[in-house]
Amino acid sequence: MAAQQRPPIIERLVVIGLGLIGGSFAKGLRESGLCREVVGVDLDPESRRLAVELGVVDRCEADLAAACQGASVIQLAVPILAMEKLLRELAKLDLGDAVLTDVGSAKGNVVRAARLAFDGLPARFVPGHPIAGSEQSGVEASNSELFRRHKVILTPLERTDAAALQLVDTLWRALGADVEHMAVEHHDEVLAATSHLPHLLAFGLVDSLAKRSENLEIFRYAAGGFRDFTRIAGSDPVMWHDIFLANREAVLRTLDTFRSDLDALRDAVDAGDGHQLLGVFTRARVAREHFSKILARRAYVDAMHSNNVIFLANPGGRLSGRIRVPGDKSISHRSIMLGSLAEGTTEVEGFLEGEDALATLQAFRDMGVVIEGPHHGRVTIHGVGLHGLKAPPGPIYLGNSGTSMRLLSGLLAAQSFDVTLTGDASLSKRPMNRVAKPLREMGALIDTAAEGRPPMTIHGGRRLGGMTYEMPMASAQVKSCLLLAGLYAAGSTTVIEPAPTRDHTERMLRGFGYPVSVQGNRATVESGHKLIATHIEVPADISSAAFFLVAGSIAEDSELVLEHVGVNPTRTGVIDILRLMGADITLENPREVGGEPVADLRVRSAKLKGIDIPEDLVPLAIDEFPVLFVAASVAEGRTVLRGAEELRVKESDRIQVMADGLLALGAKVEPTPDGIIIDGGTLGGGDVHSHGDHRIAMSFSVASLRATAPIRIHDCANVATSFPNFLGLAAQVGIRVTEEGKS
Repeated sequence: MAAQQRPPIIERLVVIGLGLIGGSFAKGLRESGLCREVVGVDLDPESRRLAVELGVVDRCEADLAAACQGASVIQLAVPILAMEKLLRELAKLDLGDAVLTDVGSAKGNVVRAARLAFDGLPARFVPGHPIAGSEQSGVEASNSELFRRHKVILTPLERTDAAALQLVDTLWRALGADVEHMAVEHHDEVLAATSHLPHLLAFGLVDSLAKRSENLEIFRYAAGGFRDFTRIAGSDPVMWHDIFLANREAVLRTLDTFRSDLDALRDAVDAGDGHQLLGVFTRARVAREHFSKILARRAYVDAMHSNNVIFLANPGGRLSGRIRVPGDKSISHRSIMLGSLAEGTTEVEGFLEGEDALATLQAFRDMGVVIEGPHHGRVTIHGVGLHGLKAPPGPIYLGNSGTSMRLLSGLLAAQSFDVTLTGDASLSKRPMNRVAKPLREMGALIDTAAEGRPPMTIHGGRRLGGMTYEMPMASAQVKSCLLLAGLYAAGSTTVIEPAPTRDHTERMLRGFGYPVSVQGNRATVESGHKLIATHIEVPADISSAAFFLVAGSIAEDSELVLEHVGVNPTRTGVIDILRLMGADITLENPREVGGEPVADLRVRSAKLKGIDIPEDLVPLAIDEFPVLFVAASVAEGRTVLRGAEELRVKESDRIQVMADGLLALGAKVEPTPDGIIIDGGTLGGGDVHSHGDHRIAMSFSVASLRATAPIRIHDCANVATSFPNFLGLAAQVGIRVTEEGKS
């Protein structure tokens, strides 16, 4: 599909070198209409003829001076070692105010050549590198769509003219490219690792095997993996010869690091060190997927509208059946943390394979813990002990997971190394002073961004002292953070809660053999003990079950059983509140699994009524309020919530976002600073926005059961963070919600 026509912004674009990259750049911009004239330069007569015939350029020249006369932008798309000669020739011409840019893959070499040719760098020179390609080559392979959704890295210099940079950036974006700006040196280091080293290894491996006497047998029995890895050894030898010579310093540094890692791998094989091999292999297996998720999430945040996952929830429906919702997120997080710090091997079953819990898992892999899985909810953690963590290779990225960041900050505050915790745009807005402040009082050294927001940098080598801390507000994350720090702090650490919160950390510490004293609202740990590996079975998450508890209550003629749900008394506020509203919920087959109470929950349709929600239940249902607001909106009478200001600093301002959505559906709602007032009635249809908050998206999906028209819910991509199979389970029991555009 040709790019959309726009008014011209430059008079004449000159592209020197009409191979795949130069030809695609020229053709794409010619089709976009941003240039009044596109002129090609190529020494090959057949390429010049084809370039005009195929509509790549308006005209094509062999003479450089003739082509560049009156140029607005000159793109240098010649092989990297030919760049030096071309720049010298251009320096002899009167280029006026033309902007110079290039497509070379080693920027340091191009910049040095430009500085020599022009006796100093021209201010209107913008070095660039599109990371795109094809097995095809030559002007006949020119493709105006080649750069769509591919990275283009621009490496402006200190004296690069801002207007010139903006113009080149605009041209690449017009071709659908994702443009980033980067320092020259950093670009060359990154490309040496991601592109140049793999090519060097592929060329070297194929050459090494081809030289062996049994080479025919080797290639005869080569499997798909060998072919996949060595495919890039079929690349243009002359081009790659040029690239390695042009970027040799960065390639050598990357190669030396890899050689060191390869030597360590050889030593592990030689010594029969299976643990070391397992560590390398498990980290490698998940690394590619992990970093892809990071990049996908960043793309989602940066380009919200192009990746706007919309749920379409159709009205009506009745619920029936038996389902098991995913494992408890809070327990999944803690199983990885304590299993990693334990001595021995911990087996976990029922682990929640959502992005938040996976972020915690990856954080410990980054710190040297060998973790197998997850595979169908099973995870094996080879613990390193309380003092066995290693410095991660860089910042630890935690995606959207506030639990990961707050709990990790506690156990990292006393490690011997520095570490920076980062997250996505949503997590980067959430307050971390509530953990940073008490940790600093214990002796930790922590830096945050403005207003106590991430990233958090925790400096190592600090001696923590135990303390008694009265929490200003009820928060299980703050309590758990301080108890984890207390495992390392001199003496004892006591946390006093203003109201009960979930106690998974206290229960699990005991499960790992670590003594915890709980007296009323006080929890105390002291340092000097060990965590001993154990077996953990993660119950189904009551926060995930809450959507179906409300759905089963508000849908007519419904009965649903939710199996193996964790009913820890510090988490059952949602059941208590729904029962006060008149819900018909019974607990069946109660039992205890790994120190956590579990039951099957049966919910039947009921006529709900509005209530004043008791403030002592608020901390016990803090994550479930979005869907409770839906229940209140269809109940008879008024529901009032107070004392829930915590909801304003979750993944979104859940009070305001839910109020906005319910108002859009015709409900009578009044948000207050610390809560909400909802007058029950009927819900219509319409468009609502979840602001990337998974619980908002799922709550409005449930609201469709009592809506009179379809509800379109925007920004639902983050549902995967806490409930990966929500749509599947919803459809299974009778909720009519699907992703728009998919059957």
